[in-house]
Amino acid sequence: MKRRNFIGLTGLGATGLASGALSAFPSGIFASHLQKDLIATELNATLVIAGGGIGGCAAALSALRNGLDVIMTEETDWIGGQLTSQGVPPDEHTWIETHGAPQSYRDYRNAVREYYKKNYPVTAAAKSRQYLNPGNASVSALCHEPRVSLAVLHEMLAPYISSGKLTLLIEHKVRSAEYSANRVKALKVQSLRSGRSYILSGTYFVDATETGELLPMTGTEFVMGTESRNETRELHAPLKADPDNQQAFTVCFAMDYVPGSNNVADKPAEYDFWRNLVPKMSPAWSGKLLDLNYSNPKTLEKKTLGFNPNGSPTDPFLNLWNYRRILAKDNFIPGAFKGDICTVNWPQNDYTLGNLVGVSQKEFDHHVGRAKQLSLSLFHWLQTEAPRPDGKQGWPGLRLRKDIMGTEDGMAKYPYIRESRRIKALFTVLEEHVGQENRVQVAGAEAGKKAADFYDSVGIGYYHIDLHPSSRGNNYIDFASLPFQIPLGSLLPVRMENLLSANKNIGTTHITNGCYRLHPVEWSIGEAVGLLVSYSLKKQVIPQKVREGKQLLEEFQEFIGKQGVETKWR
Repeated sequence: MKRRNFIGLTGLGATGLASGALSAFPSGIFASHLQKDLIATELNATLVIAGGGIGGCAAALSALRNGLDVIMTEETDWIGGQLTSQGVPPDEHTWIETHGAPQSYRDYRNAVREYYKKNYPVTAAAKSRQYLNPGNASVSALCHEPRVSLAVLHEMLAPYISSGKLTLLIEHKVRSAEYSANRVKALKVQSLRSGRSYILSGTYFVDATETGELLPMTGTEFVMGTESRNETRELHAPLKADPDNQQAFTVCFAMDYVPGSNNVADKPAEYDFWRNLVPKMSPAWSGKLLDLNYSNPKTLEKKTLGFNPNGSPTDPFLNLWNYRRILAKDNFIPGAFKGDICTVNWPQNDYTLGNLVGVSQKEFDHHVGRAKQLSLSLFHWLQTEAPRPDGKQGWPGLRLRKDIMGTEDGMAKYPYIRESRRIKALFTVLEEHVGQENRVQVAGAEAGKKAADFYDSVGIGYYHIDLHPSSRGNNYIDFASLPFQIPLGSLLPVRMENLLSANKNIGTTHITNGCYRLHPVEWSIGEAVGLLVSYSLKKQVIPQKVREGKQLLEEFQEFIGKQGVETKWR
């Protein structure tokens, strides 16, 4: 890997990274010290990935597995995105244990289970379960702690870091890009710890950021928010387009419960505001936000949820305590844990009062700060006012588990952002391709049994189309989709030749993003991107040519199939 110095770019700090291997440690401690000067070091790799979330990690792993050298940046000190720094256990379909995702994703999931069995005091019964669910949660068959995902991902990447094939720049943010015509030449990144700048040059670049940050920096055409029904012909699209109409984001947190203790602290600064807020939604929300009533996502009728840390998984209504529980003490020997641990990513802490996409850093920080106040207020409300089955109010034994999220305030390191800038792609997935009702409307009853077949499929996935309340006051939009394919054309910008998308920024619409934004699909997208770069380099063609050429495309699909990627549903 070449390293040379560029004069004239300001290095603002005294420390930085001289070795990719040293940057891999989750602590974020840098063992190298570079001279404080006005020089920015250039790092060069075949593939440069901005964003170390699920898609970024999957892209890196598949590229590294095929012999490429990679630089990957990550804004926080934890790689893994939704799984780690955002504190969101995986949302998956019911077939995930056997098919419907790449083999590498199932390898990751199996490694999570093995980590618990090897390192935790699990009971004999739990250890014997092939499909151990550490949290016994209702939302996923693999609800687990963020740090376990972090450890597994680092283990998967460790050999490449040691060999020098991967340079991992944690706590680094992309500040600008150099590009001309249809190609990206380099990215300028800055260490958030030292202030030192680096120039990352490469042959291919991947935007795996949570908000599609590279798109405006590189002049890549993109869309935001909602498209109009006239543009997309989608059954659930609004009449008018609105780039500022985006799904809520959430700042998650973790908590446990110690009966008989009192962990109530002073109420958060904005508690009174959030305690009395009635969301302005259309159709109307069911009442105050901090309540156990909410709008049923599918019918929008008022629905009551339960919350009981002492409750049973067989409670007659959904017990939020069990919903995203990441550690169930019953899976471990008696006395190992004082109680269960669960993460909070609920209707009550969805933030709809502003967006994080396409805004200034000041505005981004402002809304994240308020979203943290919302989550802290929800936690305080649960401790002090939440209705209990015994007629009392509040659960003072609830504890905010700052250690689980690895932060001083107990909030996740990064917000869970459901919607990003999206490339104007060679092919855009529409509701008529994957939405059951829309397919019936467009192509008849038979079409409503199966999603559209994409000749250029490079992966598969499934989730219902799930849009959370939006910044413009839309209530839930939640309806049936069909097991779908990931078309290669959705990963390719209409013009740029060496920039690929590997997160929620692919060629979907506001509507279809609702089923392409979940954990295994993001992994599948990243996997396909890493393999596409490898194959394109081998054939000495740009990725667009792979899609255009029948023989090249068939060879590519065979190539990825041999590496455990499914392109068709069984």
